[in-house]
Amino acid sequence: MVEKDTYYPINILRTVHQQKTSYLFIKRILDVLGALVGIILILPVFLILAVMIKLEDPSGSVFFYQMRVGKDEKQFKMYKFRSMVSNAEELLEGLLDKNEIEGHMFKMKEDPRITRVGKFIRKTSMDELPQLWNVLIGDMSLVGPRPPLVREVEQYSDYHKQRLLVTPGCTGLWQVSGRNDVSFKKMVELDLKYIKNRSILLDVKIILKTCKVLLGSKDAY
Repeated sequence: MVEKDTYYPINILRTVHQQKTSYLFIKRILDVLGALVGIILILPVFLILAVMIKLEDPSGSVFFYQMRVGKDEKQFKMYKFRSMVSNAEELLEGLLDKNEIEGHMFKMKEDPRITRVGKFIRKTSMDELPQLWNVLIGDMSLVGPRPPLVREVEQYSDYHKQRLLVTPGCTGLWQVSGRNDVSFKKMVELDLKYIKNRSILLDVKIILKTCKVLLGSKDAY
């Protein structure tokens, strides 16, 4: 059953419609350029991580994808470096009662499904690097709300679904505001705040703050 919202909802739809086409055009150009430059610069890192993942678990794939929900509730494949054992999804059902974050997400600090290499790349957020491909093909943006899982959206209220009115991002206000220490309710509030106030300047500030957070990240798991 979907929980009843106890806080005043922000009407984001009108805000999204009023945002300038020029902003969206420039944002897309920056996304494409950023993704291309990022992929080229970190290609050696991609190769090293691929070798490390295969050495620890030769039977598993280097990459994996999850079906995520993007803009206007359109589903897409979001790519990551594999940080868990090959049968992680099958084991999830037995761990749901150990969820450590409030709301319609699953997070567990000592998740037994995570491999040794997986712990490292999650700690440094390197597992997220393949999402630059999602940015390049337009499924995601560099900055925007986190794209939720399909099973999470099935529990969303209309208020929660407002965060799906824009293209999801690799980073956003949630990631630079505490990440896993932030409740689901607060995450939604931060996403709606971003949507309401988004601009090129705000996007740049979030990207710069993300770089700073990643250099000393202790919240990712």
